[in-house]
Amino acid sequence: MKLQLSYYLNQDVIFLAKDLLGKVLFTQIDGKVTAGIIVETEAYFGVQDKASHAYGGRRTNRTETLYSEGGVSVYLCYGIHHLFNVVSSGLGEPHAVLIRAIEPLIGIETMELRRTMPATKAAISSGPGSAAKALGIDHSFNKKELTGEEIWIEDHGIRYTADKIAAVPRVGVAYAQEHALLPWRFFVIGNKYVSKPNKVL
Repeated sequence: MKLQLSYYLNQDVIFLAKDLLGKVLFTQIDGKVTAGIIVETEAYFGVQDKASHAYGGRRTNRTETLYSEGGVSVYLCYGIHHLFNVVSSGLGEPHAVLIRAIEPLIGIETMELRRTMPATKAAISSGPGSAAKALGIDHSFNKKELTGEEIWIEDHGIRYTADKIAAVPRVGVAYAQEHALLPWRFFVIGNKYVSKPNKVL
């Protein structure tokens, strides 16, 4: 079942980042449908979060979509890094969940062509850049509604108990000082598509 807009309006981005684990992220591009089970996420807590690009209320052309009402996608490009985020909460609250890894599920042959590697290799969709590329997500997906027909998330009833979910510090946010230590990166323990480091402390 496709997640409805009300799901994304939840103001608790930490809850959403955990709850999205096991949900299935779909894209439909030129009639080709691909999908993967979300197995790794990171939460970004809006203007209060020193790791967020919207920290302190910063607004630029690049970050403006983060301030949208929840339920749209944000495609951020920093050099070689292409990052797909789910915007959550209400209008003007720039909370977002970064999708860091997916487990290929549907349209696997298409993903293999996009990534020029077999789906048996974890690298096909491990890490935010690889996950986005496997699903064909690029800058054209910026500000797409997650309730449409191009990109959406479904609930297939996949659930992970608390002991199967790791909560660890986020990756590559050393600039965020004490906020770099917050355990706001969540992943499915033992899933091979989770990006490194994937050891539980």
